[in-house]
Amino acid sequence: MGLKTDTYGSTFWWKDKDGADCSTQWSPFAEDTTYFAPSEKQFMQNFRVANLGKLLDQLKQEGVTVVGEIESYEYGKFGWILDPEGNKIELWEPIDSAFK
Repeated sequence: MGLKTDTYGSTFWWKDKDGADCSTQWSPFAEDTTYFAPSEKQFMQNFRVANLGKLLDQLKQEGVTVVGEIESYEYGKFGWILDPEGNKIELWEPIDSAFK
């Protein structure tokens, strides 16, 4: 496919409506990964969010199932929820500058 890959997979750079640098990430996983559990699918959607902690608190109050705890890395914070069908969804509060 001609994708430039690194430790994270492949990063696609773009500009938001205000001209700020942003990125979208494609990350492959090993066939035997458990990262997507409890979902039975071998992929998940990942949404960029602002203020992950506040968002997860709001979602909990609305009855959404939150999976695990927030995890923080040099490239952002991650949290997970389940949709009504039991599919895991990743929420990412990114630090885009970490990918430059």
